[in-house]
Amino acid sequence: MATRAPFLTALYGGYHHREIPQEDEELTHVGPGTPCGEYLRRFWQPIAYAVELKDLPMAVKILDEEVVVFRDRSDRVGCLELHCPHRGTSLEFGLIAECGIRCCYHGWLMDVDGKILETPGEPADSTLKDRLYHGAYPTHEYNGLIFVYMGPPEKKPAFPMYDTLDVAGYHVEAGYRYGSSWRTNILPCNWLQVKENSMDPVHTAFLHTIVSGNQFTDAYAEVGTLDFRMSPVGIIYIHTRRNGELVWVHMNDFIPPNIHQFPPTWQQVEEEQTFLRPMSTMWHVPVDDTHTLSLSYRRWPEGLDPSIMAPPADMPDMGQTGMRPYEERQRRPGDFDAFTSQRPIARHGLEHLGSTDKGVTMFRKLVRDGIRAVQGGEDPPGTVWKSGGVLATYSNDTILRVPAAATREEDLELIRGIGWKVADDYLTNPPAYRDGTPQQV
Repeated sequence: MATRAPFLTALYGGYHHREIPQEDEELTHVGPGTPCGEYLRRFWQPIAYAVELKDLPMAVKILDEEVVVFRDRSDRVGCLELHCPHRGTSLEFGLIAECGIRCCYHGWLMDVDGKILETPGEPADSTLKDRLYHGAYPTHEYNGLIFVYMGPPEKKPAFPMYDTLDVAGYHVEAGYRYGSSWRTNILPCNWLQVKENSMDPVHTAFLHTIVSGNQFTDAYAEVGTLDFRMSPVGIIYIHTRRNGELVWVHMNDFIPPNIHQFPPTWQQVEEEQTFLRPMSTMWHVPVDDTHTLSLSYRRWPEGLDPSIMAPPADMPDMGQTGMRPYEERQRRPGDFDAFTSQRPIARHGLEHLGSTDKGVTMFRKLVRDGIRAVQGGEDPPGTVWKSGGVLATYSNDTILRVPAAATREEDLELIRGIGWKVADDYLTNPPAYRDGTPQQV
């Protein structure tokens, strides 16, 4: 199968464009032993919301592995291979115990670390349980999310404490609410194309504004200027727009391997402000090669009515899920429809990338470099080894009062320079927080 489709130079050339290129397996295949799968396993990955762990175990598929996640009666979280090591019964039907989980079939009891505590039915002098362990993965619970590390035990990194996970002066909540319900969102496509959507700011001024009606605020309709920069934790994109006498610098973070941070979507751009923190920190974790789990934190400043984040009544999912009727999605498509319709695994060999796709190409290169580092026996960029420290991130909204230049062309150059200066200032000296108030840059 071809890796790239021919570049068509004639009308009605579909006949010469029928062969579908192979997917980029290095970036898209995530199972055990695959290059990308081994890369993603070197990081802590969210696997569930804490509120989902009640009195029953959860069967979860992640990185093309089947596991069971549960909270035992000692309040410890376990993540074990799904099938009992005795006869293969699924532990999703197991009984939650004081220590670990007990298989429903013959009563074998497994602790959260994989130690087999009891093997009922075996002779009293049996040493089977002392010679055998069940597959288990380390877990970490933080502020409403359950994380799991699925890589080599000797390479387990520290849990990365980004400065947005616990912010003075802000409320932080795990999960999104679509309409009146709280839900986990599984997207029926490869993880890479979901993350690439977040590296493509131009679509906010078209898909979310012209096509589907203004899903955010009027300020998003202005395209402005786009720039992308490497940061100490990954990549930032800088989307700078003008609104009257105000220049709005809108910065997103990509943090390897699969985190994005987004500034608020409620921004009206009516007054100056400095470094308004992102409203969302979002992970997209592969379930398998063609499904992706979306888990997130959302945040808002104290004193702000959180209803400002509520989706519009006529699009309760903000276009992020497939919950709306198909015809309605055709008439008002959202992100879900844009990236899932690229095929279950998008074919890069069919693309014709332009200048506005710089963020996508930077993202792919950063991921590919990390994959190849792991293949070469190195630690991937972004691995955190020291616990207890806080990592600065850069996603924010900053609004400055700057009179417009004489012409549109001159003003675009002016605001581009402002965006670069704001980014440089924050990259050089990330704002320090005092009682929840950002220090002026």
